[in-house]
Amino acid sequence: MSRPPDVAGATRLLVADLAATSRNWSLTPTARARIEGATPNGWRVHFVSAPTISDGDGGSPPSTEVLERVASAEAYFGFGLSRAVFDAGKSLRWVHSAAAGVGAALFPEMVASDVILTNAAGIYGKPIAQHVLGGVLYFLRSFDIAVALQETGKWDKQPFVGDESRVRELADCQVLVIGAGGLGSAIAEAMAHFGARCIGVRRHPDRPLPAGFERVVGVDAIDDELPGADVVVLATPATAETRSLLNAERIARLGRDAIVVNVGRGSLVDEAALTRALASGALRGAVLDVFSEEPLPASSALWGLRNVLITPHVSGVSPHWYWDRQLDLFLDNWSRYAVGKQLRNVVDKNAGY
Repeated sequence: MSRPPDVAGATRLLVADLAATSRNWSLTPTARARIEGATPNGWRVHFVSAPTISDGDGGSPPSTEVLERVASAEAYFGFGLSRAVFDAGKSLRWVHSAAAGVGAALFPEMVASDVILTNAAGIYGKPIAQHVLGGVLYFLRSFDIAVALQETGKWDKQPFVGDESRVRELADCQVLVIGAGGLGSAIAEAMAHFGARCIGVRRHPDRPLPAGFERVVGVDAIDDELPGADVVVLATPATAETRSLLNAERIARLGRDAIVVNVGRGSLVDEAALTRALASGALRGAVLDVFSEEPLPASSALWGLRNVLITPHVSGVSPHWYWDRQLDLFLDNWSRYAVGKQLRNVVDKNAGY
């Protein structure tokens, strides 16, 4: 029998703001029961019934219900953290974001406070890795050409078997993954399974080698690695240091058969420069799930490019596994927090991730 969320005499309050308008992100009855059953002694839970926006990492206005309840809450579990929730939550000591990105939650007052922020980095690794794998194979196997032929009802093997064929296998490829954390490692493992040679990029290349990578280099080595990269995957957090990390000069260092993948944040790439390179045929293609402006405006030239595969920031979607993974992390952290133990996934508020 699960414990009720409002335990008599409990003095510590968790506000769970998880009634997402998107079905695949909204708290399920099974997940709610699991939270209720794992409620530590001395705690009670208020499950917010008002709908919330799961997109982004805290920029959406909160409901009146959230603002009223968070005023006496010690912990908040939602999709990011808005300034309004922070201002209303005078007793907040811990915030767990169900999102991986935390950019919108790092406003000056939050950064300067002693409120602990944890995020869901790592739980999206498997679905995003499969998304990346599918997108890369789309171009390596020339599915973009197949789609164009199908639209015109034309049977033509030449683009696949002729002199101009660009069909390849992953085993032919060197993959540069910029961001060799949990997400980058999941992507590298998926690629390496099919024989790709994966090189990671991260701020601390001297740390132990993550799974999936042949080697890891520092950020200062990106320029040297780009000419040999068949695939470049952007999987690093958005910070001041990573803004336009893949700029026009770096895009120009890539070969015409290179594929660019962005599942990090739109700010990681110079979108205008990437669009020009793709339109001119300087790159084989791009798999883009995130953009500098979302939704991607209808006026964007990217929509009209056949060598671009666009998805609307959905690479992490996993309807059947999401809440299992999310609660494996959150409930472990809640049990740790309740007794004063070190938490997992603590965000360095000054570093930005």
